[in-house]
Amino acid sequence: MDISTLNWFAVIVAALSNFLIGGLWYSPLLFGKIWMKENNFSDDDLKKGNMPKILGLTFLFSIVMAFNLAMFLNDANTTATWGAIAGFLAGFGWVAMAIFINGQFERRSARYMLIHGGYFTISFIIMGLIIGLLR
Repeated sequence: MDISTLNWFAVIVAALSNFLIGGLWYSPLLFGKIWMKENNFSDDDLKKGNMPKILGLTFLFSIVMAFNLAMFLNDANTTATWGAIAGFLAGFGWVAMAIFINGQFERRSARYMLIHGGYFTISFIIMGLIIGLLR
């Protein structure tokens, strides 16, 4: 694939969507409290660590994921529909299943795996939709 034909704006917007979906997904509005319980986290635990570093690396990793998906969708025939379908296939078929494999060996609960697998599946669908729409 020719990297010069990538829409870099679409890659950045897709990365931002992943970042924003994660913020909502792991907030108390959706699955934050369950996620904290599954990890035995307290509110104080979440205040520990270098949050600027964590958020910065998270955005960097989001750009890498969006770039990777954009390379797979880097075709003149890509549409928003195909982008969303490809996002689902990557998010559910690769990422969520990898989380489930690791979760089994780590003896994680189904809720833990569903929270993470669901986040990445939804996130990849939206990233693929954005990349396909802005193609």
